[in-house]
Amino acid sequence: NPIYKRRVGKSVIQNMLSAATNYCWMTSPYLIIDNDLCTDMENAALRGVDVRIIVPHIPDKKLVFMMTQSFYPRLMAAGVKIYEYKPGFIHAKSYLADDEYAMIGTINLDYRSLVHHFENGVWMYRCASIADLKADIEDTLEKCIPVTANMLKTNLLQRVICAVVRVLAPML
Repeated sequence: NPIYKRRVGKSVIQNMLSAATNYCWMTSPYLIIDNDLCTDMENAALRGVDVRIIVPHIPDKKLVFMMTQSFYPRLMAAGVKIYEYKPGFIHAKSYLADDEYAMIGTINLDYRSLVHHFENGVWMYRCASIADLKADIEDTLEKCIPVTANMLKTNLLQRVICAVVRVLAPML
């Protein structure tokens, strides 16, 4: 971002979501996204793309984890599948679509990473490493808990905290 006027990392993820016809799978330790990226994920799922996001089940920061979970209902209502990695904190940042496109790097699915920080990613197109990444994500999915509607229940205090913290999301 310091060099480019465009938000390159965010644009790459958005382009992968809009180009995907079969699937778009993502891993990220955080899920604190803006409305544009959230809408792109929803739109991909609504047009039949298998959109999956893997986040940690054991957080490093409880408040940030609450924010991550606050996006679950909206995304899941559109058909996005969310998984929590049970063994511990997953720190991978990977994006994969249709066995053709992939990106691995330092780009989290959070506002600061997508907008403020100078993040890096390796873009891959139709190369052998994409199959390796897919195998790794499939292996990771076996160690995940699929998030269900029953897991989305929150109390009033949690909802109020998330509403207040969303205002502060750019600083998280």
